[in-house]
Amino acid sequence: MGFFNRRRADGPTNGHTNGHTNGHRDGHVHDTLAYPMAVRPSFGQWLKVTWLDIVTMACMGAIGLGVYEAKPAPTRSFAVTFSDGEVVYPEFAYPLRKEIIPIWLAAFLAAVVPIVVILLMQIRVRSFWDVNNGIIGLLYSLITAAVFQVFLKWLIGGLRPHFLDVCQPDVRLASNAPGVKGAGYNAAGFSNIYYTTEICTGDESLINDSLESFPSGHSTAAFAGFVYLYLYLNAKLKVFSNYHPAMWKLVAIYAPVLGATLIAGALTIDEFHNWYDVVAGGIIGTVMAFSAYRMCYAAIWDWRWNHVPLHRGQPCLYTYDGVELMDAIWTRKAGWGAGASGFGGNAHTTNGHGGFQRKPVGSGAARRGDDMV
Repeated sequence: MGFFNRRRADGPTNGHTNGHTNGHRDGHVHDTLAYPMAVRPSFGQWLKVTWLDIVTMACMGAIGLGVYEAKPAPTRSFAVTFSDGEVVYPEFAYPLRKEIIPIWLAAFLAAVVPIVVILLMQIRVRSFWDVNNGIIGLLYSLITAAVFQVFLKWLIGGLRPHFLDVCQPDVRLASNAPGVKGAGYNAAGFSNIYYTTEICTGDESLINDSLESFPSGHSTAAFAGFVYLYLYLNAKLKVFSNYHPAMWKLVAIYAPVLGATLIAGALTIDEFHNWYDVVAGGIIGTVMAFSAYRMCYAAIWDWRWNHVPLHRGQPCLYTYDGVELMDAIWTRKAGWGAGASGFGGNAHTTNGHGGFQRKPVGSGAARRGDDMV
């Protein structure tokens, strides 16, 4: 049946799927998006339920790239020196240094590391739809976070710590000539110490980049990818669950968070971002990670359901009656992952602690999720 197939060859093809009704009633299909969660679909079947996401992601990617390549929208004023030559804001006068982690590497790690872990999890999980939901959800998180932050960079932005070094300002160039961007704002403000980029003599592309510090794209990508992985690992390893897990699982789920924090923190060492840029990026990435995970899985913190991939066309009923993917997890402790798929003469039931055991159908042991305390 293939590596990603969980259903037995002699199992039925309808009934309840993963707590979702699959649209088969009285031999009729009532939903064009009905499909079994336990069987790997054909490419055509997969494309039928995923094409809109693919188109949306392509459109969002194109929009994000276009905004990323655009020049900064606002005319930003900045102070240079006082009359005695002292730099007004030395926090923007750091030297331009080489990035410790370039943006392409941060995005690469935030995407590839979670994907590799999700695939490795299939050694035990063995579910196509878990891989699908896991990776699709990751892409939701990364792409929406990226587009969100590039719009903020473009419309709000801010000065990078090395801005003055990149700008190389020469106040003698301030003309306030009509038609010049920023005209009227040079040698302006209190004590006439504020200017616009009209006085910059450095490379234009570096100047434009140094005007778009807020929020940090590195931090956004890192937290969008690695916080998503944190949520996925917590669900599959059942770390915050109904039993006392081994310490290595706690280490495993927080390793991605440490990685994201190190990537973000490196930006304050190489002086590519201010601390508030990093914090804002981390918040954006984290919010998108939580949102994307909940879109693709039945819960975030509810340990009974947070490992269950959601169906595209059918609602999750949050019931243990006839569940297919309730055992699609890595851990095998406290009864987790030990049950049958719900077919072939066995059904899931609670073991008294919220885990799952195998018991014969008709034993009256299967219970609804709202009976679990």
